[in-house]
Amino acid sequence: MSIDNKSRGAEPRSAGKYGAYLIFFAAMLWATDAPFRLHLTQTLSSNFIVLGEHTFDVLCVLPLLLMNFSEIKKLAAKEWLAVAVIAIGGSALASVAFTQAFHYVNPSVAILLQKLQPLLAIGLASTMLKEELSPKFWLWALAALFGAYLISFPGLRPQSYPGEVFNPNLIGVGLALVAAFFWGASTVMGKIVLNKTNFKVMTALRFCVAWVFLLLLNFTQHSFPVFNQVRALDWLFIAIIAVTSGVVSLFIYYRGLQDTKASVATLAELGFPMAAVIVNWIFIPNSALLWPQILGMAILLFAVFRLGGEGADKKLSLETAYEPK
Repeated sequence: MSIDNKSRGAEPRSAGKYGAYLIFFAAMLWATDAPFRLHLTQTLSSNFIVLGEHTFDVLCVLPLLLMNFSEIKKLAAKEWLAVAVIAIGGSALASVAFTQAFHYVNPSVAILLQKLQPLLAIGLASTMLKEELSPKFWLWALAALFGAYLISFPGLRPQSYPGEVFNPNLIGVGLALVAAFFWGASTVMGKIVLNKTNFKVMTALRFCVAWVFLLLLNFTQHSFPVFNQVRALDWLFIAIIAVTSGVVSLFIYYRGLQDTKASVATLAELGFPMAAVIVNWIFIPNSALLWPQILGMAILLFAVFRLGGEGADKKLSLETAYEPK
C-alpha cells in the first residue's frame, strides 16, 4: 500500500530530478556561517549562540507552522520520534558540538563531519528505508568521499600535537564526530517525517522543538551571558547565521530531500566541505587553499553532479519501503 502526494501533504514532485542539486546548494549555504560563528565563540557560550540563532529561526517559521497546523495532526508517534531526533540531536546538540569545536581547532576541521556523515546515513537509509543502492551509486559515492577527504586532509592525515596532554585536534574531532552522528541520522529521520507532511512543516517543527530544548539547556547549564555583554554586532552575526545557514538553507534542503533518496542526499551535503574551505580561505587567516584541496573540490563537484541523476526517489512511502518482497 502506498501513500499519494496529497495524503501525505507533499507538493507536486516537479523538482524531483533537481532534489540533489537543491541539497548541494543548501549545504554550501551552511558554510557561510564559519567566520561569524568563530567571532561569536570568543565571548559567548556555544549553548547561547545556538539558542540565539534558533530564536531568530523560530520567529521566521512560526507563522508557517500556524498556517499548516492541520498537517501536524497527520504525524503519528513514529514521526514525532523522528522529529525529536532531528530537532534535539541534529538541530540542537549537533550545532552546539559543531560550535564548541571552534574552541579547539580551525573551523576547517568541521569538514571532517561531512567525510564520515555519509557512511552513517547510507547505512541507516539502506536498513531503515530499504533504499536500493545501484553499482553506479557506489562508484560516485566513493569518488565523492575521496574528494571530501582530500579537502579535509590535504596532507592525507590529521594534524597532531606532540607533547600535549589533551590533543586539541582530537577534542575537536570528537566534537565533530558527535555532530556527524546526529546530522547523519537527521537526514534519514527527515525522510520518515516527509512521508507524512511537507517540507515547510518539517523545517518549522525542527526549529521550534529544538528551541524549547535549547532554552532548557541554557537554563540548566547557566550559560546565559550578562545581557549588556552581548553587543549589537553579536546580535547581527547571530541573525546572519540564523537566516543564511539556518532557515533559508533548511527550507531549500528539505524541499530537495522531499524527492531525493536519503543515501543520495547525504552525499549531496558534501557541498558543505567544498564551500567551507573556500569561505575559510577568504575570511580566516592562515587558511590557504592547497592544491590537493582544489583537486578534491573538482572530484566532489563532478561526483555530486553525477549523483544528481540517481537522486529521484521512487519510494515515497514507508509502507512501500517496508512491504515484504
